[in-house]
Amino acid sequence: MSEIDQGRFSVGAAADVNRGQATNVRWYIFVIVFLLVVINMVDRTALSIAMPTIAEEFLIGPAMQGLILSSFFWSYALMQIPGGWMIDRYGARSVITMSTVGWGVFQTIAGFATGGVSLLLTRIGLGAAEAPLFPAGAKLNSNWLAKKERARGAVFMDSGAPLGAALGGVLISWLIVALDSWRLAFIAAGVVTVLLGWLAWRYLRDSPTLHPSVNDAEMDIIKDVGETSQVSTETEPTHVLRRSLVSLVAGRTGWAMINFGLLTWGPSYLAQARGFNLKEMGGATFVIFLAGMFGSLAAGFIADKLLAAGFRRSIVYKTLLGITGLGVAATFIALPYVSNPVVAVAVLSATLFLLYFGSLYWSIPAILAPKSRVGIVGGTMNFAGSVSGIVVPILTGFILQWTGGSYETVLGFFAGCAVVYVIATATIDFNESHVERKDR
Repeated sequence: MSEIDQGRFSVGAAADVNRGQATNVRWYIFVIVFLLVVINMVDRTALSIAMPTIAEEFLIGPAMQGLILSSFFWSYALMQIPGGWMIDRYGARSVITMSTVGWGVFQTIAGFATGGVSLLLTRIGLGAAEAPLFPAGAKLNSNWLAKKERARGAVFMDSGAPLGAALGGVLISWLIVALDSWRLAFIAAGVVTVLLGWLAWRYLRDSPTLHPSVNDAEMDIIKDVGETSQVSTETEPTHVLRRSLVSLVAGRTGWAMINFGLLTWGPSYLAQARGFNLKEMGGATFVIFLAGMFGSLAAGFIADKLLAAGFRRSIVYKTLLGITGLGVAATFIALPYVSNPVVAVAVLSATLFLLYFGSLYWSIPAILAPKSRVGIVGGTMNFAGSVSGIVVPILTGFILQWTGGSYETVLGFFAGCAVVYVIATATIDFNESHVERKDR
């Protein structure tokens, strides 16, 4: 065969591939994002797991522990809106890579802390570096996924958070025991994170048109649905977006108060209120947050199935989030009456399963906002959650100090936050009548 014939054969083969079955690069993109979220939460959770050990070494009380646990969210919140702007301006790929390498470095430095103040400073750096990841995921959701796939994409990304918390409980507690050092455990986690930053740069792209592995069939799937969503979102009335953003922020605040409260103080609750040792605490944390991962995934698949069956998005989202939010409130009310530690872990597992239906929130910025503003809308939403992350560890610490270590008041507060979450979610305006007029 001549070189010309060989060239024709190669081009023809490539064309056949492009005309064949659609590739799934968009889902591989979200596998990478999922892995980053898992590691993100392992690094974030590490301090909560190690805190009983660190508190003993550094001689710090509950109030100071709450301050240190809260410090992550100071910079995390502050960088949400600027991070969203950077994502819209420079693209998700560059920002995610920079973010991942940065938080890996700060996680490593934390292993060299000499006291409460230096540990607090490393947490501030960690928070600033981690801030853009979730808004960047929302941006990729808008650019890469069909409208009918966005709920699954959002929960697949966010399901990495409870899985990371679950694995963080097991991995960090195991590393502390195996290495006989919380410092070495932090350093090991940081090095792995930096390596994942390289993986993100290698595979992620800001748009399907920039990825060499996307074939024509997959591009058609993305373009067809992308054009529909572009019409509906770019013409979204400003007053509707503003009104929905207020509800989105309020709902995210109520949800995040519970999530970050459990994330930062959950291990201490298991150790102090339920008498778990370090290994038991790690195992229970794994089970509890693994249930959250399954709840997150269930939310996305149920939502997309109901939408495919013809139900309106507002009905699907508000019903799923409303029922599960009220269920979360009920579990917190019941928990003080549970005396058996194993049953308490089961109740907390049910709590996390229901709570993580809130992962659907990460599909809402791509639904409500123009593509050019998804990053900043996602950042604004996450800013609200991050402020909750600042407040709730400190508030929990002071409540515990004021009540002499009793968690009943804390659990009642979380139940109230769940009610706020349900009410705010019910007031989000998806403006579906407007979208339907534009799509016709």
